[in-house]
Order: sequence, then C-alpha cells, then structure tokens
Amino acid sequence: MIVDQARYRDGVRLPCEDISTEIARLRAEAPGRPEGSADFVWIGLKDPSPQTFQRVVGDELELHHLAIEDAVAGDQRAKVERYGDTWFAVLKPLRYLDETSDVETGELMVFVGPDFVLTVRRGEASPLADLRHRLEEDPAPLRHGPWGVFHAVLDTVVDEYLAIEDELQVDLEGIETAVFEPSSGLTSEEIYTLKREVLEFKRAALPLARPMGFLTSPSSPVAHGELRLLFRDVSDHLTQALESLESMDRLLSDVLSAHLAQVGVEQNRVSMKQNEDMRRISAWVAIAALPTMIAGVYGMNFERMPELTASVRVSGHEVYYGYYVVLAVMVTACLVLYRLFKRSGWL
Repeated sequence: MIVDQARYRDGVRLPCEDISTEIARLRAEAPGRPEGSADFVWIGLKDPSPQTFQRVVGDELELHHLAIEDAVAGDQRAKVERYGDTWFAVLKPLRYLDETSDVETGELMVFVGPDFVLTVRRGEASPLADLRHRLEEDPAPLRHGPWGVFHAVLDTVVDEYLAIEDELQVDLEGIETAVFEPSSGLTSEEIYTLKREVLEFKRAALPLARPMGFLTSPSSPVAHGELRLLFRDVSDHLTQALESLESMDRLLSDVLSAHLAQVGVEQNRVSMKQNEDMRRISAWVAIAALPTMIAGVYGMNFERMPELTASVRVSGHEVYYGYYVVLAVMVTACLVLYRLFKRSGWL
C-alpha cells in the first residue's frame, strides 16, 4: 500500500496526485531547471504485494527487474547497489522491546533516482513513521534532493542503532554484576539470549559498513561536498556502534564462560558433598551390619550351639560365657571398624 506520496521543490511539499504525471512533468522540466535546484517525488510504500509494486511504481520509475525482485521478496542483506541512474539500498532498522529486552529487525528498501525517492518498508521496526513530517518542518535535507532524503533515512536508522546499543549495554552491565552474585539466580539462558540479540544487531549493522565507506569515498555518487560530510558523520556513528557491539560480544563470551565455570565448580562441590555423605552412610551401615550379622546367627533357633551351653565354674557356680563373648566381639569389631573409617576420612 502507498503510505504517502508528494513532490518536493526546494524543500517545499507540493501535491502529487498521479505518480506517472508528476514523473513525466519533472523530466520535461529538467532541462530548464536551475542548477542545484532540488525537485523530486518521494513515494512511500509499506509491505507492497508484487502486483501492487509493479503496477504502481515499477513501470513508472523504470526500475531494474533485479532491484524490483529484491524489494518484493524482502529478507535481503544490508547493501547499496547501482542500476543505471538509480541506486538501490537495503537497510535493517532495529527496534528495542522494553517488555522482553529483545531486538526486533525490520527491513527498509530505498530507491534513489535523479528525480525520485522510493522507500519500501517491511515490518514494524521502521524509522519512517515521523521522518517525513520532521523533514517537512525542517526542510534543509530536502533541499539536497533525493540523496538528502536518503541521508536522513540512513541517519535515523544509525541513530536508532546507537540508542539500542545503550539499552543492550545496560542489560550487559546487569548480567555482568549478577554473574558473580550466587543469590542472583542468573541462568546461562539469559546470557545466551542477550548474546543472540547482540548477534542479531551485528547481522543488521555490520554489512552496512562497506557501503558507508563507499558513499564517503571520492567515487561516491553523492556529489555535494557538504552532504558527503554528513554521510561521513553517519559512517562515524555506525563505526562507533559496531566497535561497541564487538566489545559486548567478546565480554558476553567471557561472562558466559565465567558463569559456566561457576556452575561447574558448584556442581563439583555438590557432588563432593554427596560423595562425602555417601561415605559416611556407607561407613555406618558397615559398622551396623557386622553386629547384625553376628546377632543373626543366634536368631536361627538351633538347639545345639556350643556357645549357648558352654560354661565355667566361678566360686562354685556355673557361669555361661557365650553371651558375653559374643557381645564383646560385636563391640570390639564395631570399634575397630570405626577407627579404620575414621582414619581413612570416611567419618
């Protein structure tokens, strides 16, 4: 669908009822137009279907079929390409969701021609909602023509990169603090989730570095010197964001390694504690098992057991010693086992 369309002459908005009529009029007036005069059409589309795109702007603006295919299919890598007199750029705007701390990626295609700018938005992460109105209130970029609009779009996207980088930095500081607090309840999943958001950020911003270098080089299609300086400023901001992202990615890898090491140490400590408890239990079971075994022998109800009838005469009385001998053996065996287990560290 067409979001907005208008003709701009030296920064002033003029009505644009029919795209083909305005484009034909612009091209007919081009030879008599004063040098440096900015007169162009800006068309904005959002999630167009292939049929709508081809019918509304593809034929009228004489766009290359490969550029049309990329714009309609979407899911392109950030890039800047040339097709004859028209330049085609793919940008990846981002949006930070406060509720979930996620980074959402959108897609924005920009066609820059001698007398038109076509912007194609996909997804909700788009910086163009208020951009046109801001430019109309402060029309200085519009006076630079189509490339001035492209600079404003690019500058808005990169400024949002810096804002999201600040948000991710806050999240990273929170995780960095929590990783060394045992009671924080931090999980590896939280660290990995933030690392995934940083990687998504890098996938959106990193491919844009090379096109930005081209736009600020001597072979840049941006002829106006002042406008090229503005592109250089955007390039500096992009470099700043990328350097910060690289630092965050490395630090997150270190934090994840530290957290996994802590988890491993804690698991080893718990395992050692469990082993120590099992040794204690086993030692006491062994101590209890020996008298149980001996006592079990005398619970078999045999009538003829020598120890039961053996006796000695003390002071004229018969004293049966089997019971006392067995008890003494039990106590002695238990004490011996206790000393052995104590010496080995099991108790």
